[in-house]
Amino acid sequence: MTEKNSLKIVVVGGVAAGMSAATRLRRLSEDAEIVVLEAGEHVSFANCGLPYHAGGVIEERDALLLQTPASLAARFRLDVRVRSRVTDVDPVAHQVTVRDQATGEEYVETYDRLVLSPGARPVVPRVPGAERALVLRDVADVDRLVDAIGHAGEGGGPARTAVVIGAGFVGVEVAENLVHRGLSVTLVELADQVLAPLDPEMAVRVRDELVAHGVDVRTSAQVTAVDARTVDLSDAAGDALGTVEADLVVAAIGVRPDSDLAARAGARTDARGAIVVDEDMRTTVPDVFAVGDAATKRDALAPEGPGAATTAIPLANLANRHGRHVADVILGRPRRLAASAGTAVVGVFGLTAAVVGRNEKRLRAEGRLYRAIHTHPMQHAGYYPGAEQMALKILVDPATDQVLGAQGVGRDGVDKRIDVVATAMAGGLTASELADLELAYAPAYGSAKDPVNMLGYVADNLRTGDTRTAQWHEVDALVDAGATLVDVRTPVEHARGTVRAADGRESLNVPLDELRDRAAREIPAGAPVVVHCQVGQRGHTAARLLTQLGYDVRNLDGGYLTWRDGTAARQASDRAELAAA
Repeated sequence: MTEKNSLKIVVVGGVAAGMSAATRLRRLSEDAEIVVLEAGEHVSFANCGLPYHAGGVIEERDALLLQTPASLAARFRLDVRVRSRVTDVDPVAHQVTVRDQATGEEYVETYDRLVLSPGARPVVPRVPGAERALVLRDVADVDRLVDAIGHAGEGGGPARTAVVIGAGFVGVEVAENLVHRGLSVTLVELADQVLAPLDPEMAVRVRDELVAHGVDVRTSAQVTAVDARTVDLSDAAGDALGTVEADLVVAAIGVRPDSDLAARAGARTDARGAIVVDEDMRTTVPDVFAVGDAATKRDALAPEGPGAATTAIPLANLANRHGRHVADVILGRPRRLAASAGTAVVGVFGLTAAVVGRNEKRLRAEGRLYRAIHTHPMQHAGYYPGAEQMALKILVDPATDQVLGAQGVGRDGVDKRIDVVATAMAGGLTASELADLELAYAPAYGSAKDPVNMLGYVADNLRTGDTRTAQWHEVDALVDAGATLVDVRTPVEHARGTVRAADGRESLNVPLDELRDRAAREIPAGAPVVVHCQVGQRGHTAARLLTQLGYDVRNLDGGYLTWRDGTAARQASDRAELAAA
């Protein structure tokens, strides 16, 4: 049943959060006057699908246009005005100034409640020639990119080469889709890895996938100039790294909250430029709300202390959820809005990478203690055809067993596992309690011990002290301190590659099934031992055995595969620094 309400509500921004707010307002109140003012030419479009239309995966451009002003008027009786830019807000008079971009004329629109949903602006590097760089924010942007793909080459022909600036989620999507279009792509990233939300030993798998499909990945690099057909690169210090060809250039560095209008209205913004809002999306200006990518979000994992509880998370699902919430608040139906952990996923040439919550870099910056747990399970039962391995990682508070974050990379089933962990985090389950989740199982879909359950088993072993682990980046220090490396895999596996310290010392191979008989003869007593297998499971059994035989032993977390990936990530970073030097 709709509610009687004669409020006039003006929504600035007709995509994601803004349109979710407007349509929810109408579903709750048939009597409210609702005006949506959108500066662009389209409303309610699927901006997350823009890279895939550029790549031809989404063939029909109109598939991105979910609604039009006419359809919204017919279904929801919304007054939706495109090409209508709000240039000023008078919070005392409760009115906004609007410029009709078709005619240039300005007019005033009054409001009882104002919802700001301007989104975020793509960041473009401030370098000579940067005006040639394309961005992807709206449908007009993707139209320009599609046109450039077809006509930005020599003599107005198809583009052959492209440079994508930024290797975040959008950057790798754009790079992939330009490869689908047949372009030779260089991906430039200032950080020493792709996909900054992932930790290095996870991100290296995404980098390898990009390289395997022909993308020239340049990390620890930045664009210093954009010329007519080329781009100049340098390292972080500004030393030249050379020139690469670029018929077209796409800036995908990231976004900044579009908070200029809010600031002019007197609303407070934070150091990142995001509009500061309370739990009900109210700004510091009476009767003015802000939602979507422009507004702050409550941080579900913020450390204790004043000023630490908000974050900027530009994700579509949050924008839609917060748009719905602000409608409830405006119409007097407030309900608690859950804090945000930042769950995200991206596909790269059939590989999936997904994250939720904190990574190690963020936790270290916050000075928080944590445990890292790596596993490498199959996405479904190993005996069922098509089983493929994934890499999973969770980060756990060692004092409370709280899950602080999770990451996954693999061909199939990664999104499902990260979604389960994200749900568990939202529900307050501890890492050990993941072991008790009752998850759907059939050989084609999972395992009797689901990968999420396995994370819980490992977490519980660490919580109780049944197992101690060492991380891939701790191996050198442990060996320097006198630890013996022991590889408990088969000789065949050992011969294919084993863990070794920086000084060249490699693991002693004592297969698990022979460990009881050979340990006393071959493994020095009285010194620390680090055991490893391929992924950590046999290593756990070996660590339990050796512990009961009196050894001071740690299991290498995630086994050889995690050490291999972490070492590869470190070597890639070192090579980039060496090339710059």
